Amino acid sequence: MKILFLVQGEGRGHMTQAISLSQILRSAGHQVVGALVGKATNRVIPSFFAEQIKAPVYEFIAPAIAYNPGGKGMNVGHTVYSLFRNAGQYIKELRTIHDKVNEIQPDLIISFYETYSGLYNLIFRPQIPMLCIAHQYLLMHPKFVFPEKSIFNRFLINLNSRAASWLAHKRLALSFREMEGNSENKIAVVPPLLRRELRSLQTSAGDFLLVYMTHHSLSKQIIEWHQAHPEVALHCFWDNPNVSDEFVFDNTLTFHRINSEKYLNKLASCKALVTTAGFESVCEAMYLGKPVMMVPVPNHFEQQCNAIDGVISGAGIKSETFDLSKILEYLPNHKSQSQTFRNWYQRGDALFLSEVSSAVKRPELSRKTGVMPFFAQRILNSFL
Repeated sequence: MKILFLVQGEGRGHMTQAISLSQILRSAGHQVVGALVGKATNRVIPSFFAEQIKAPVYEFIAPAIAYNPGGKGMNVGHTVYSLFRNAGQYIKELRTIHDKVNEIQPDLIISFYETYSGLYNLIFRPQIPMLCIAHQYLLMHPKFVFPEKSIFNRFLINLNSRAASWLAHKRLALSFREMEGNSENKIAVVPPLLRRELRSLQTSAGDFLLVYMTHHSLSKQIIEWHQAHPEVALHCFWDNPNVSDEFVFDNTLTFHRINSEKYLNKLASCKALVTTAGFESVCEAMYLGKPVMMVPVPNHFEQQCNAIDGVISGAGIKSETFDLSKILEYLPNHKSQSQTFRNWYQRGDALFLSEVSSAVKRPELSRKTGVMPFFAQRILNSFL
């Protein structure tokens, strides 16, 4: 079976999920024939993705989150403004996706929360089935626990999730723990997608804290805490393009450019992980039995939800700031959920292959793209 990926290039999680699923699919005899990756104009797709996906990678411009300077989190206003300001460019990129789908003619498209996926289905009406995979789809589950007084934010994030998966065959919701599905929203709850390299790692209790941040502007808080506690060794991973691959701040603080192999080795040997509440990083830590302090990016509702769900699942604690003293205080009380998590994770291969098989067996679908509706063609042409 020929399978094409659509991958959101914001952050590390969706890309590592795509790598993991590609390994599962190839082991079952399927082909991953390409990966279309959406990214902001000023972002660089990490080299590890092209190296490990083992398929042609095609980039296109996509919306991205804008951050405030000085580590003050997500700038909602600028994010929305940028979306509308560049709407013409973004719509043009739909043609890039469509042309590549026509060229490759896959049997199945799998989207990793790529923003364009639902809009592509709506405008071009391809007769190729699509599966949409993300932890965000779990937030559409009626039993998901949200932050208090979050009705509006809950509406917005689920609206975005619905838009990213319009007309998809099914939504596969990645979860820290087992939950039953929800047929009303076409949700199947599945285990996390983690890279197979985790399975061979040997863990040890190191003497340093590991920090992972989604944006280098958040490093300001780390440096401030470090200067007050220089005796605690820290290794931090960031995406700062203006420094070398390894930036030694001083004897006990080192910043590393995001590197898959180096990060996993550090995770296996650290004392604990401090991370900006990204789903993938928390899952990897749970698998390896490492306590986690989750620090949601300010004004980032999705990460607030991830942190609450992580605490419920036994990953560790939640904090609003990078006050690393909290994780040091928590460590003696941590109860590892590693074995429970691994039991859930090990069911993943069979569940994903079953969903792939179910999607392509839909008798009403052919394997060619459909005819774009007239009104959609007019809209698209107005931007070309």
